[in-house]
Amino acid sequence: MPVDNASAVGTVFDIKQLAVYDGPGIRTTVFLKGCPLRCMWCHNPEGLSYKPQLMVSTNNCLHCGACVRACPNGGNACTACGQCIRACPQGLRKLCGKRYTAEELAQKLLRDKDYLAAMSGGVTFSGGEPTGQPEFLLETLERVAGMHRAIETSGYCSGTVFEAVLARVEYVMMDLKLMDPERHRHYTGVSNEPVLENLERLKKSGKPFRIRIPVIPSVNDSDENFEQTAQHLLDAENLEQVELLPYHVTAGAKYEMVGLSYRPEFNTAAAPRLNTEIFRRYGLKCTHL
Repeated sequence: MPVDNASAVGTVFDIKQLAVYDGPGIRTTVFLKGCPLRCMWCHNPEGLSYKPQLMVSTNNCLHCGACVRACPNGGNACTACGQCIRACPQGLRKLCGKRYTAEELAQKLLRDKDYLAAMSGGVTFSGGEPTGQPEFLLETLERVAGMHRAIETSGYCSGTVFEAVLARVEYVMMDLKLMDPERHRHYTGVSNEPVLENLERLKKSGKPFRIRIPVIPSVNDSDENFEQTAQHLLDAENLEQVELLPYHVTAGAKYEMVGLSYRPEFNTAAAPRLNTEIFRRYGLKCTHL
């Protein structure tokens, strides 16, 4: 995809430097805003919307009304203008989501190119779901060519976008949540058909990749789901490892801050089963965090 002067614009909700769990070496991880999935266990609710939004902590609120007085709309119909952030005496408000052009973001990332290369690392694009902003993602990937580029994705996107991403990255981390199509739709809100189709594209690409499974108690931690997942990976010569990521008990902590409710249909106090042995029986390297 050629890069011209009309640089694509996208929204980023976080940039983490010195990341060590988002691909090889030490990395900078860019979290793009917006996700088409609605996983019941999502621990980044601020990454669901594609738009910048206000995050408000109600802890220690003085109820002084300074935010309402500062709001151009009187506290109604928030436009994420940021006026209330500066007015809050407790500093309980922040804007989540910053707009960048691909050129601006690339310039920011390229400043650390030599250091990250020396640390055998690079840049990783995560989310949200990074493929949800395809033009912005693809242009940024092209502009940082020369860095080691990785993506952390649910795999839920069109085959055209997925193949375009594969052509521009050196490494892929892909989630596999549930093999059963009905359970996948129930717990994530979308079909797993595009995910499995893109998994086949990934296996044929030759690009090194790892599979990450967020392990949720009573949702996808059954032997049956692990067996079915392993069977889908048997012919993947470019698969490095499978990682089991246990459900985090603090997943719901930020929902109220973005005006959402956290109502998962599973026992959040239960410990998920991290059965790595099933994958090892299939000859697959499997670890858990």
